[in-house]
Amino acid sequence: MGQTESKVMSLEEGFRELEQVIADLNREDISLEDAFSSYSRGMKLLKSCNEQIDMVEKKVTVLSGEGESDGVGF
Repeated sequence: MGQTESKVMSLEEGFRELEQVIADLNREDISLEDAFSSYSRGMKLLKSCNEQIDMVEKKVTVLSGEGESDGVGF
């Protein structure tokens, strides 16, 4: 496990790494082993980013619901 995987990365960092994975996969000279490794890394990054987006959506829903029930807007 690499250093970036041992810490929680920001959504922006995850997107940057996904862009790099996509660039790597689009290389014409990529070996099958490297392609599989990059694909696997990309799927883990995608899962992590999706989980972070879900958490943000839930927080927004809670805040939005609280704001409506209290009559307080943003």
